[in-house]
Amino acid sequence: MKNPIETDRLVLRELQLSDAEGMFELDSNPNVHLFVGNRPVKQIEESVEYIKIVQKQYAAFGIGRWAVVLKETNEFIGWSGIKYITDEINNYKNFYELGYRFIEKYWGKGYASEAGKAFVDYAFNEMKVEMLYAYADAGNENSRKILEKLGFHFVNSFQYDEELEVWYELKNPDLL
Repeated sequence: MKNPIETDRLVLRELQLSDAEGMFELDSNPNVHLFVGNRPVKQIEESVEYIKIVQKQYAAFGIGRWAVVLKETNEFIGWSGIKYITDEINNYKNFYELGYRFIEKYWGKGYASEAGKAFVDYAFNEMKVEMLYAYADAGNENSRKILEKLGFHFVNSFQYDEELEVWYELKNPDLL
């Protein structure tokens, strides 16, 4: 896997255990968890365990969520990336999904779109993925706007973990 990927303002790279403090800042914030199950972490060890799980996904599938780091300051600001989902979600199983989550002070600055575009390009041009999927809480207007800006198309709404979610897909234009 190509690592890292650089954009104008960001470095996208595999998560490392040294990212635990940034992950804890991200995932301990209740505002970050408003649309992702309302389960903020309470201890940094939970962030360490999450990073270890993602690292196992790298080994198993060659892909996973990556750290998003500001080029200018080398500061961890969140994660983004492509995850291979083996569970059934919305009647889909064994698919590639784009996701992102950022520390609150970095919201609204275009980082999710910038990282998302880099991962869409990587999925289609390097991995040769036929289709990418994404889903978000139905009430998360900002996340939905990001997905639509990236070219994803709304497919349907569905229930997942007792929450109403919206499902999006994006076809690889080179494989149509």
